[in-house]
Amino acid sequence: MKRISMLIGLFVVCALMSSMPSSADEAGVAISHQAKADFKLTADPNSAAWKNVPGFIMDKGRRGEPVANHRTEIRSQWTAKNLYLLFICPYENLHLKPNPTTTAETNKLWEWDVAEVFIGTDFDDIKHYTEFQVSPQGEWVDLDIDRKPNPPNHDVGWNSGYEVKARLDQAKKIWYGAMRIPMDKIDKRPARAGNEMRINFYRIQAAPPNRVFVNWQPVNSDNYHTPEAFGRLRLVAK
Repeated sequence: MKRISMLIGLFVVCALMSSMPSSADEAGVAISHQAKADFKLTADPNSAAWKNVPGFIMDKGRRGEPVANHRTEIRSQWTAKNLYLLFICPYENLHLKPNPTTTAETNKLWEWDVAEVFIGTDFDDIKHYTEFQVSPQGEWVDLDIDRKPNPPNHDVGWNSGYEVKARLDQAKKIWYGAMRIPMDKIDKRPARAGNEMRINFYRIQAAPPNRVFVNWQPVNSDNYHTPEAFGRLRLVAK
């Protein structure tokens, strides 16, 4: 009887552990942690909003090769209204657009240094998704993507109403980019714990011909627009 009780207890503990969310390392799954409430957007990882949020890492090239000196940490939070992302981006060299503007979107921002996220919530139509970018100077661009037509449709006129913040620390050679993306622009479902989105994260850094490409889930292609390679972002309760 004692052995049976021990076995039952062990089974209960294992079941509880398997149901607990983890930021670590279920392959291809990243975690977004529920925030207590919406908060003022900041690109400071040591702020009250971000300092205790576990992150995950992207440090691979497009074909899965290691990329030195660009090990990027990403943190994510969510509320009923918004998805928050913070990119912590070490770099070697900057490639910044002259005369930046932060009051209107910058088309072709990807020709300069950026952090990017592609998000899809239609699991039946994986070639339709949205794209969001932030630069070290706080520039931004958002697009609605449909890769089914030939040529594909990348609608830069689409407007999500998302917000960005950026901060550049040249002494430490790190830049920080934050996003607040309205949930109703990326998902028809009400936001709740357990929801998953198809997602991938990227960086482009430095000037041609020495551009550095970093992705979370390797695309095994020269083109980041490879939705077959997306991982998943899981919303978990606080």
